[in-house]
Amino acid sequence: MRPISGRVLFFVTSPRSPLKMIPEIKLLTENFTGQKWSPNTQERFMNVLFQEPFFKNVEKPKDPALSARDRINRAPKALGFVELYPMVRLTEPGRQLLDEDLSQEALLRQILKFQIPSPFHVENKKIAGTYFVKPYLEMIRLIDSLETISFDELMLFGMQLTDYRKFDTIIAKINKFRAERKICGQNYRTFFGNYVENEILAIYKKEIDRGDVKTRESNDRSLKRFIETKRKNLRDYADACFRYLRATGLVTISQRRHTISIMKDKQVEVSYYLKHIGRSPVFIDDEKSYKTYLYDATQPVLFSDNRELLESYAKEHKIDITLDTPKLKKAIKLETEKKRNQIIKESVGRLKSHASDDYADVINVFADIKAKNLYDIPLMLEWNTWRAMTMLDGGEINANLKFDDEGQPLSTAAGNMADIICEYDDFNLTVEVTTSSGAKQFEMEGEPIARHLAKLKKEKGKTAYCFFIAPTISEASIAYCYTMYRINLAFYAGTTEIIPLNLDTFIEMVNQTEECGYTPQSDKIKKLCEYAKEKANTSINETDWFNDVQQKARKWLANDSIHTNEYTFQSQELALVAENKASYNSENDME
Repeated sequence: MRPISGRVLFFVTSPRSPLKMIPEIKLLTENFTGQKWSPNTQERFMNVLFQEPFFKNVEKPKDPALSARDRINRAPKALGFVELYPMVRLTEPGRQLLDEDLSQEALLRQILKFQIPSPFHVENKKIAGTYFVKPYLEMIRLIDSLETISFDELMLFGMQLTDYRKFDTIIAKINKFRAERKICGQNYRTFFGNYVENEILAIYKKEIDRGDVKTRESNDRSLKRFIETKRKNLRDYADACFRYLRATGLVTISQRRHTISIMKDKQVEVSYYLKHIGRSPVFIDDEKSYKTYLYDATQPVLFSDNRELLESYAKEHKIDITLDTPKLKKAIKLETEKKRNQIIKESVGRLKSHASDDYADVINVFADIKAKNLYDIPLMLEWNTWRAMTMLDGGEINANLKFDDEGQPLSTAAGNMADIICEYDDFNLTVEVTTSSGAKQFEMEGEPIARHLAKLKKEKGKTAYCFFIAPTISEASIAYCYTMYRINLAFYAGTTEIIPLNLDTFIEMVNQTEECGYTPQSDKIKKLCEYAKEKANTSINETDWFNDVQQKARKWLANDSIHTNEYTFQSQELALVAENKASYNSENDME
């Protein structure tokens, strides 16, 4: 592995989400265990990976071996889930990662061990002595100490915590930044931009003084390009840190404020780790001992491994403390899942009842998505579309995204399944969402959408349709959807009925649902789907078809609104007649 030469912390950016490495590790170890991790093996692995439904990369890599090393030598190897030399093999922590019941614990355990330097991450002589830290552990400590930290603060100051002995200095820097922000006369964007530039100039002063400002990405040797590249790197590392910490279940993220904090129910657990896990890197120059430590699935001891703490937690949540440890851990996990499912169930109930606050929040989140105000826009688009579909009609609407213990969205659906599945009495509907646009939208989403829809048809044995929702539907996607109505393929279980909807069109559908004052029946969705199918067979071309479908969708409850108004008017007339009749009878009685 190439010696590290940076001056800031780095975190695994490939894969960006730790959950995505699970199927890749499984694929690697099932097909290549016992083989040398040579360029030939790496290329063969990448060729197999590229064919997998869960793998979302559009283009086959130009250098498959390099791409394989990028995906496996980083997170899977660095976190100790696989050993690559002398032969490929799955470690015990890796086995636990692939076990759904143990995966979160396995990820947390290995994240808490990750250190720089190590035999896997050796410092370049030019920066010798820069690193002495367990990055994830110190980021958790930073969040805990400050109670909450913004993405910008973690990016700019957290990434400078290359030695845990600099912890107090970093805390002081963040407090200084916050104080100056309050009194600055500039808007935040300008203030932060200037702050970033000054910090980068200070961090890389030695390189800048000797004119060493060339970056690997470009031959441009300008200081401006150097600063832009370093800022981008800081942002990428901070984003990766956010995502990996989020996957441990210890932290929660505020999407609108772009902040991260310790989850309320995890505070005791976090305090335990900060108190009991050593801060110094170990076995820096001893690869054999380091591997033994890294591949040990019992180190460090987690909160969930401590019987006394487990019993304390169990008592608080009224769980039988006489159970043996494995059963007690499972009971606690089931209780946590029960609590999470109850939170989600209550949320669904409010959405189906059209509670005004929930409707307003759904619309506001869509507005934030369009304005790009949220931290994780793809995740929030998937989650909010699920909420909106729940409001649209009375079906059983299931999101395939993952939720955290507080019922908040944690990660998007896996690549081998539809984002949302809506089940109705006589038909089903998949819903796929994307933030991509242009040619890449079709390349990334086209075939998988048809495959997910076909899978649902075959599994349920019912007619099925698909809503494909994006901020803007590309011309290539429109053409593909239009064409698939006319092609009967056994592989896709017949013709493929995909209804492309611009996000604004879908939002208007939600607005109509709120305005009509009741939950529409699923037949209204089916009529829209059938209209799209009919028009696909009669329209002159895909553009006319798409425009017709958008107009129909924007008025999908128009007839219902008319009927509702007529019913209201008739009811008012009947009420007036009854009132007049009662008044007449009363006057006659008085006479």
